Amino acid sequence: MSTEESMLRAVAEKYFRPEQIESVKVFNRRVIVTLVDVPENEEKAELLKEELLKLTAADKAVVVYTSARRNEADTRWQISGVKKIFAVASGKGGVGKSTTAVNLAAALNALGAKTALFDADIYGPSVPTMLGFENVSPISYDGRTFEPFEVQGLKAMSVGSLIGRDTPLIWRGPKACGALQQLLTEVNWGDVDVMVIDMPPGTGDIQITLSQQVKIDGAVIVSTPQDVALIDAVKGINMFRKVDVPVLGIVENMSYYLCPQCGHKEFVFGEHGARETAERMGEPFLGEIPLNIRIRRCGDAGQPIAVAEPNGPFAEAYLQIAQKIAAALQINLRH
Repeated sequence: MSTEESMLRAVAEKYFRPEQIESVKVFNRRVIVTLVDVPENEEKAELLKEELLKLTAADKAVVVYTSARRNEADTRWQISGVKKIFAVASGKGGVGKSTTAVNLAAALNALGAKTALFDADIYGPSVPTMLGFENVSPISYDGRTFEPFEVQGLKAMSVGSLIGRDTPLIWRGPKACGALQQLLTEVNWGDVDVMVIDMPPGTGDIQITLSQQVKIDGAVIVSTPQDVALIDAVKGINMFRKVDVPVLGIVENMSYYLCPQCGHKEFVFGEHGARETAERMGEPFLGEIPLNIRIRRCGDAGQPIAVAEPNGPFAEAYLQIAQKIAAALQINLRH
């Protein structure tokens, strides 16, 4: 614990007993106070947050309530039947994170792993569009749990399947996290070797809550090669390190444009930026995905390229990355 965090913990102890404070952490201009076995008290929490913000350069203070950690199963959300979970994340939007998540899930499924995809990008869910179940309501046989959508054996669920395409979700963090918990835990996933979670972009409350409440076995960071994207990718890596989620590696998306006529490579957003960042951060570099209109068109048409063109070069790029992820997580591939 840093000197600053020790000082802030002393402030928190003015409002809560020491045994009630699990941790006080400072990350990405946020102060995060995690309480254990404490009834929610908004008045006391607001007073604490105000005092913490006066003492730091942080932009925001967050109070997270958890249950006692008698064992891991008591404290985290239970996702029945799912053996391994990894998150696909990015420090910022617009880098192709969701496209990467969908195609990696499809690639793992093609390799023989029983795969599920959960769309946690709650304010911009795009999985229903890319898997072709947009405007289709999920089925519930018992009125309590949902059946996942299935696309060629790949199971999927998204909050986007519960709302209209043009309906904005104007929810604060606690309500959004509650919706994600309900959707994650009340789906009949069945027997799943690996679940891919498409995280929201950035390093906000939803990402922190999911990392703490879901047993995430690893995280894949997606970035383009350009500097402005890589700056935020580094923040994403550091967030997962802070919440003790292993970083499986970095994927460089839109790595280059390959001319279909002459085969010339054009590095539109810079060259090898993600690879060099991975080396500097001491994290694995998982591979490059080129910039190509086929990837975009297939996703918009409801068939990700790893499904639409399984023997093509772009599907092969996703398959190679999926194999590295499977090896890191010790996932049994049947093909």
